[in-house]
Amino acid sequence: MTTSTQIQLVSRPVGTPTPDDFATVEVELPDLGSGEVRVRNEFVSVDPYMRGRMSEAKSYIPPFGLGETMTGGAVGRVVESTSAALPVGSAVLHGDGWRDLAQGPARHFSPLPETDLPLSVFLGAAGMTGLTAYAGLKRVAGMEEGDVVFISGAAGAVGSIAGQVARKLGASRVIGSAGSAAKVALLKEKYGYDEAFNYRDAPVRKQLREITPDGIDVYFDNVGGDHLEAALDRLNRGGRAALCGAISQYNNTERTPGPDNMANLVKNSLKLEGFIVGQHQDLQAEFAAKMTGWLADGSVVFDETVVDGIGNAVRAFLDMMGGANTGKMLVRP
Repeated sequence: MTTSTQIQLVSRPVGTPTPDDFATVEVELPDLGSGEVRVRNEFVSVDPYMRGRMSEAKSYIPPFGLGETMTGGAVGRVVESTSAALPVGSAVLHGDGWRDLAQGPARHFSPLPETDLPLSVFLGAAGMTGLTAYAGLKRVAGMEEGDVVFISGAAGAVGSIAGQVARKLGASRVIGSAGSAAKVALLKEKYGYDEAFNYRDAPVRKQLREITPDGIDVYFDNVGGDHLEAALDRLNRGGRAALCGAISQYNNTERTPGPDNMANLVKNSLKLEGFIVGQHQDLQAEFAAKMTGWLADGSVVFDETVVDGIGNAVRAFLDMMGGANTGKMLVRP
């Protein structure tokens, strides 16, 4: 028998999760059945949406079960196989993260192309993260050439790619917010943002007003709360907001007050639309062709914050929720 180290949810967090809400367990894997594969995960993704799955609240995706191994994006290579479609050595993308070894029917694992890019990019810039940025800007916000774009959480996994995609789509000016001076510098020096500010320095509303004298046309929201309120103040007539996440509120235990300037939606004919990347899978082929080219020629760059050891996956998740990552947060089992 082969043993897999896995992370399970053992209690539903109230407020900010703690390590006591999780358990690291050893699970014995059975022998492979016909048409099955065993995969050694090389990288496992931890993402903000997983916080919602730790709650029993109704959402667009079922909650994690208590006492069950959690799931999420992962990439790895096949180490054992009874499937002709996925021989040993095949690189695959799949949904059985939070463990070092994954096993199941070959149809549950998607083969990845062999490229010079590291496998990890298929969890980040060339994966769900990048597609989120692309779909949110192009389709949900309907970004047009010449638009002024503001992106919150701009140094995170989605934000760091979204700023560069906005530039590729013809934005005239790209503005971002981040949580430290070092991240603000990174936005301007590496990710091509024209302007950026540290949301901890002063009220977001004040800083965004000062940095956008002519307003903004598109807002890509990863944060919610005071960032959304500030954006509603600055969106020009006909402005559009793609609402991707609200990480500032995920651990709240009390109802969060709404923005005090919702009347601007009527006054300025604004459009706010929430979206889930899974609703836009039809853009995958178009996006993948463009993004792999941009990554290959170096015109889009990416960062990863990698934590080693599947036993440290919970710490990686908690650090990511606290903003400790630059770019995509990954666990290397």
